Amino acid sequence: MSEQKQKLEFGGVPGNLAMIIGLPLFTAYLFFAVRFNDGAVLPGANADWEGFQAAMMPTGRAAIIYGVWFVFQALLQRYAPGREVLGAELPDGGRLPYRMNGLVSLLVTFIAVAVLHWSGVFSIRELYDQFGALISVMTIFSFAFSIFLYWYGKQHGQARHLSGKFIHDFWMGTGHNPRVPPGREGLDLKIFCEARPGLIFWVLINTSFAYVQYEAYGFVSTSMILVWIFQMFYIVDYFWNEEAILTTMDIKHENFGYMLVFGDLVWVPMTYSLQAHYLIDRVHSLPWWGAVLIVLTNMLGLYIFRAVNLQKHKFRGDPENVRIWGKKAEYMQTEQGGKLLLSGFWGWSRHFNYVGDILMALSWSLPCLFGSALPYFYPIYFAILLIHRERRDHNFCSKKYGADWTRYCDRVPYRIIPGIY
Repeated sequence: MSEQKQKLEFGGVPGNLAMIIGLPLFTAYLFFAVRFNDGAVLPGANADWEGFQAAMMPTGRAAIIYGVWFVFQALLQRYAPGREVLGAELPDGGRLPYRMNGLVSLLVTFIAVAVLHWSGVFSIRELYDQFGALISVMTIFSFAFSIFLYWYGKQHGQARHLSGKFIHDFWMGTGHNPRVPPGREGLDLKIFCEARPGLIFWVLINTSFAYVQYEAYGFVSTSMILVWIFQMFYIVDYFWNEEAILTTMDIKHENFGYMLVFGDLVWVPMTYSLQAHYLIDRVHSLPWWGAVLIVLTNMLGLYIFRAVNLQKHKFRGDPENVRIWGKKAEYMQTEQGGKLLLSGFWGWSRHFNYVGDILMALSWSLPCLFGSALPYFYPIYFAILLIHRERRDHNFCSKKYGADWTRYCDRVPYRIIPGIY
């Protein structure tokens, strides 16, 4: 029994249950703090609890908006033009096909929303007006979808790494690559949710917040523009390098359950848009030199993130011939058969790409200045998430590579920041 408990991640059943309940509540609290508590972290004397409760009530309009949105994105994923690539090798030696059409889907989505907005069928402002109701509707959908996935994974023989405990398996998932309908040609639910409904919805919500600010003040602030551009560019870059997602820990190793469902569908769009939400009614003058420094921080972060991951991607494609920084790539051959890269950024630390992530996250918050700690929730949370993810990856690789991983860690002793951590 003790061995079984050691395998249960994220605090075991009590921790899983706490996050299943706590994540939706925390998402709602961030909404309360930014719109009904004057952007303060802790509830103040003038907090509008009644307004918050009314805003959180699910509405038919919110259900229609999200239902249409989810189906539309699924149709784009399935039918929009794009090249097909093969994913990582599965335990049975096979590789599943994936269609890389994220940029086309993003473009078609913005054109469709613009047409609906200017025709009067749908106003982009509705994403602001229905924000609380959308959180509730999306949360309800996430629970229902996760129950379906729990059943579907077991029904179609995908269940793996199961604990036998419902709460843990509901949280982590029972299916690894659930496709509807089952088979190679079905819609891959995990890659779809990871890459489409939440990410594209996030930039649409930012657009809604910028539009609401324009309606209220007659202009869009420099800070709002910076946040919109930074986060939009992040999404465009993500889809430009869409194939790289197939090598991420989520896609290669995680089952698809409530943890990823809620994270992909609710947490990303409804919390990552916090900075733009905060800036709607907080219009301040950002000095030109401050804007330049923030832009440089973002560009440095994006460069580090992309360059580090590109080195790994090229190495995996041709480990014997790839050159990094003008030299043939050095690596460690493991008894398990894998190759551990030692050249370039991967010789500096085991996850130097996370430095880029943290710099980008910080640049998204700096335009909000320092009137409240609330806009800095994302970089703080993200740093904690990355440290936790690095620890999980370390444990996974330690089990996979054994003594070879110990030797690798001796060669590359730093986890994320060279010389510090």
